[in-house]
Amino acid sequence: MPLSFDSALGIHAKALDVRAKRTELLASNIANADTPGFKARDIDFRSVLSRTGSGSSKGLQQTHARHLAVSGDSTSLTTLYRIPNHSSLDGNTVDAQLEKSAFSENALRYQASLTFLDRKFKGLIGALKGE
Repeated sequence: MPLSFDSALGIHAKALDVRAKRTELLASNIANADTPGFKARDIDFRSVLSRTGSGSSKGLQQTHARHLAVSGDSTSLTTLYRIPNHSSLDGNTVDAQLEKSAFSENALRYQASLTFLDRKFKGLIGALKGE
């Protein structure tokens, strides 16, 4: 029975990719907190991951059992503009405290996914060694 890394690692590998891209967006928001007219952007993590994890692809189908599985492409993430809590005179929609909080939470969840992947790899290595 062949081993598929996608099935062995679960959703965590895809979650890392989406979290890394979200980290870039949140860092950009924080860096541009004082830029007039800058619009804060974010990714809806749940909707992107559910779309990525569903295995649905655009136009490609696995038509034979020996074909490689097609996974969703997380590089085409839809970024959304954040709705500001407070209006700003210069048109900037970045709330520095909200962005820092979201960045910290995202970093914590990124680390959790890394820990899950580490345990999965250790389990696979142990299985290959016969432990």
